[in-house]
Amino acid sequence: MANSNYSDALATTLAYRSKELADNVSKNNALLHHLKDKSKIREISGGSKILEELEYGEGDMIWYNGYDAIDYSPKQLFSAAEYALKLCAVPVAISGEDLLKNSGPEKIIDLFEKRVENAFKTMSNQMSKAIYSDGTGSSGKEIGGLKFLVADAPETGTVGGINRATSGNEFWRNKSTTASAALTKDTIGGAMHKMYQSLCRGTDKPDLIIAGDDLYSTFEESLTPLQRFSDPKMADSGFQTLKFKGADMVCDGGQGGYCPDKHMYFLNTDYIYLRPHKDRNMKVIGGDRMAVNQDALYKIVGWAGNLTMSNASVQGVLIDASVED
Repeated sequence: MANSNYSDALATTLAYRSKELADNVSKNNALLHHLKDKSKIREISGGSKILEELEYGEGDMIWYNGYDAIDYSPKQLFSAAEYALKLCAVPVAISGEDLLKNSGPEKIIDLFEKRVENAFKTMSNQMSKAIYSDGTGSSGKEIGGLKFLVADAPETGTVGGINRATSGNEFWRNKSTTASAALTKDTIGGAMHKMYQSLCRGTDKPDLIIAGDDLYSTFEESLTPLQRFSDPKMADSGFQTLKFKGADMVCDGGQGGYCPDKHMYFLNTDYIYLRPHKDRNMKVIGGDRMAVNQDALYKIVGWAGNLTMSNASVQGVLIDASVED
């Protein structure tokens, strides 16, 4: 049957492209590209929540001599943040009429390729957008992106099941600074330096800075030609980059860029992860889906997981004073 031929060809095409789709999503976004390069894209195999262990306390070191007593009372040094499993899908469909109009093996493959490519682009672009989300999109079904994890107002809200407003949870607040006046090429360097230094902790320091067009351009204008160092690896991957104190600085603006206006994120990606489910990491979900009351066949390319964080205190956001609420 014609529909059977279509089903086989579509299934083969989607299965072949699924790994390429997962790879392309990471290539399409500077943060995900960085996480993949550092092996921070880690699949999960199950569970209703995604857990990230947090080490937020210190034990007691006691100075003593002779037979002084040493207190062995245990202290709580570890906790865990839990993140919800979020799901998304892009359907690929064909009607019986389209199938008849595109009969023959070659034409069927051509038709499938176009629709699969569209699903490919759709999921890549929408995931890149979601990386900056605050988690409220689609009635809270969207992943929690940078606006959620590295919030403008880190003293409020619950992230990973931990209420940031609660006394004692200060360790779970990122740094956030709004410039007292609109940043210029003469002032942006100093503001960036203060934010960067506030996030350094021993050898821990930001390794990725992401900005939109405005702040990236302002910083670039502050540099002399001899100061414009870039990361060749990121540049070879297609990202517009500079260097700031050893951190890669990336522009995620222009067409298809989603970094929030007037924001610059200072990220320590040692503590940020993309956690896809192994069975839904840009893969075809289930078998054929025949419409009950339509002459049509569907396939679904699906993803499940979330963006997670295990240390908030080493993440920061610098906000230009001219930003509008």
